Amino acid sequence: MTSLLIPTIQAILFIGWGIALINLILLSAFTFFLFNLCLTTFMIWFLITIFAWILTIIPILKFVFIPWNRKRSHAWTTNERQCRLSVAFFHPYCNDGGGGERVLWTAIESILKKHKNDVQIIIYTGDTDATPDEILHRVKQRFDMNMQIYKPSIRFIYLRSRFFVEAKYYKMFTLLGQSIGSMILGLEALIRFTPDIYIDSMGYAFTYPIFRYLASVPVLAYVHYPTISTDMLDQVRERRPTYNNRGLIANNSSISQIKLIYYRLFAYIYGWCGRCAQTAYCNSSWTQGHIARIWRLPARSIHLIYPPCDVKQFLLMPLVKDDEQMLKTIVSIGQFRPEKDHELQIRSFHELLQRIPEHRQKLRLILIGSVRHEEDRERVEQLRTLVENLNMTEEVEFKLNINFTELKNHLNKAMIGLHTMWNEHFGIGIVEMMAAGSIVLAHKSGGPKMDIVDEGQTGFLAVDIDSYATMMRQILEMKSDEREQIRIRARESTDRFSVINFEKHFMDPLDKILRSE
Repeated sequence: MTSLLIPTIQAILFIGWGIALINLILLSAFTFFLFNLCLTTFMIWFLITIFAWILTIIPILKFVFIPWNRKRSHAWTTNERQCRLSVAFFHPYCNDGGGGERVLWTAIESILKKHKNDVQIIIYTGDTDATPDEILHRVKQRFDMNMQIYKPSIRFIYLRSRFFVEAKYYKMFTLLGQSIGSMILGLEALIRFTPDIYIDSMGYAFTYPIFRYLASVPVLAYVHYPTISTDMLDQVRERRPTYNNRGLIANNSSISQIKLIYYRLFAYIYGWCGRCAQTAYCNSSWTQGHIARIWRLPARSIHLIYPPCDVKQFLLMPLVKDDEQMLKTIVSIGQFRPEKDHELQIRSFHELLQRIPEHRQKLRLILIGSVRHEEDRERVEQLRTLVENLNMTEEVEFKLNINFTELKNHLNKAMIGLHTMWNEHFGIGIVEMMAAGSIVLAHKSGGPKMDIVDEGQTGFLAVDIDSYATMMRQILEMKSDEREQIRIRARESTDRFSVINFEKHFMDPLDKILRSE
């Protein structure tokens, strides 16, 4: 009896487990089907809703709001300011005090010198913490440009959504995130004021379709640095680690391939946006080459215009004789941004001191630059920590946000002007160093190599810690008259980058557009 009962119970349990398993499988399949059905339905509904909003909002913006806003903006320009046209500059960081801002204010001055009574300048800025007077005062302090005389012809439009273009909010897909963010910022600018002519002076190409297709206004661009370049594609393809291609990515072939596909897609979209510009100004041969390849604009629409380097004040200073210098200073100028690679400067200087310890007491490295926000301040603190760890606190100085007069004096007294950015688009600071009398040692790439420094004649080039330390030592050990000849040739070569040349080449294409409007 017992022998029959146990197999029967086992059979019942087996059948029960089987039925339960079948029910579980059916329930799971039904749940999976139901979940996917709901998800698919939601996605379809979401896409239809987005598409419906686009079909509704874009026509309303283009055919109702923008025409009304443009008439309102134009009426303010003609009635209140007695000006025929409004020219808007998209420059969210107009109060930074860097080379890009010098271009902005020189371009504005160029327009107002010639068309003060016909043109109202609009500046889209995200510097909501600075008043117009404070911004113009900083322009005077940093660039020695008196823009107060043009104040009635300049109006600031403050943008509240600038945080959308800040890199810190995009830990991944930074280029795409910032570019989409720039579209939001550009749309806010267009809604707040619709100009007659739109000029992007910071490189936000994703805003061009908004102004071209929604507002139907001419779009001009002054390109300092392409958002993506063929060099960046080559970095990822060759798996070279740099500040924008971290080692984790460079060391993994699969991730590198994914990033390469992402970059190529981004370059295609970036090129399409760039082709929305009617005219593109490029600040160097390096930038022009990349823009021509990626944007594929007609050659007549791309103009090489070197940034304005107001070197008159530097050239007025006499060259300082070597024997007049108790200390031999090496000076760097540039915003404290990652791509400027101040760490390379500090480590190269440390290597120099290791090679010539007997001159340690006579050498100083001075890092001059503007600090824009909290991230820059943190970066400076990290550099200070590096200097302390290398035991060079007595030999390295930081000069932050100094005025123009102090800048001139430092450059004039410096023996070497140091610059370490890889693929620097141009390098206004390099030209200022040459005009002031410093012997330039820059990175062997980009604008410095292609447009500014004639190696061995007007300056020197290097690529890494060893070559920078070697070249600094070579300059220090030159005969005094050899250094003087280099300074003289360097000064003479800066005529190419004058403000007068910039004004002429900037205004020629713009005048044609102003006449046609």
